[in-house]
Amino acid sequence: MRWEGNRESSNVEDARDGGGGGGFGIGTGTIGIGTIVIALIGGAVLGVNPLTLLGIMTGGGSAPQVQQQGPAHAPPANDQQARFVSTVLADTEDVWTQLFQQGGATYHPPKLVLFRGAVRTACGNGQAAMGPFYCPADSKVYIDLSFYETLKTRLGAPGDFAQAYVIAHEVGHHVQHELGITDQVDQSRARASQAQGNALSVRVELQADCFAGVWGYHAQKARNILEQGDVEEAMNAAQKIGDDALQANSGRAVVPESFTHGTSAQRQRWFDTGLKTGSVKACDTFKAKNL
Repeated sequence: MRWEGNRESSNVEDARDGGGGGGFGIGTGTIGIGTIVIALIGGAVLGVNPLTLLGIMTGGGSAPQVQQQGPAHAPPANDQQARFVSTVLADTEDVWTQLFQQGGATYHPPKLVLFRGAVRTACGNGQAAMGPFYCPADSKVYIDLSFYETLKTRLGAPGDFAQAYVIAHEVGHHVQHELGITDQVDQSRARASQAQGNALSVRVELQADCFAGVWGYHAQKARNILEQGDVEEAMNAAQKIGDDALQANSGRAVVPESFTHGTSAQRQRWFDTGLKTGSVKACDTFKAKNL
């Protein structure tokens, strides 16, 4: 992926030091590495509410403690991973600002918070075990950069465009929030059964995948960011984090009724739809008869 030398976003907040999110506490509710990996799969990918998952997994005990946060600041200029994330975020800002303007609307870009271990959010205490997540209550994307090592080694999805896809997917949730989709879905979920709620979640997540593809289409058209193998990296990541693949790889029975993010094939299909069309309208998963 060609990203170096492109604009970096000023909307990145570094909460990795003592002024930001804290680490996991010692004692009651301590989370071991095995639990962290399980929570990653359950919270970040399978759709269990990530802000309560760790409490449930520790038997309802207290969540890992989060240190008091100080004022936000930008990441160091020599931090290569932070620069990559800042550049991808800037690219999403450019694409979605233009698309919103074309539709006669104003795009309000999200902040992206880098944290380590744990972080306080408007949605509750966030944990690295969740993987990257978006909080609509404060319009921020949160990511512990160690997730990229997990993506590469544990989930088998290496590559910089796979990493960019992860960010673009979370920004896709922000776009949903900006368009009012998030609120509408939340209202529908309040009246839905568990199975119906899961089905709604699948459509939400597949639309975010499609929006990530829309970003890729316009970024490539404007800045020629793609190199050979990049699309395959993102498609591989989408395949690895499909609900069916994760359930099968964890040794459990594949239960479609429990899916909340979609199958590998569905995630690939909707990302590819956005990437090939560049059309927001083509991403209407809620009207699609065939996901």
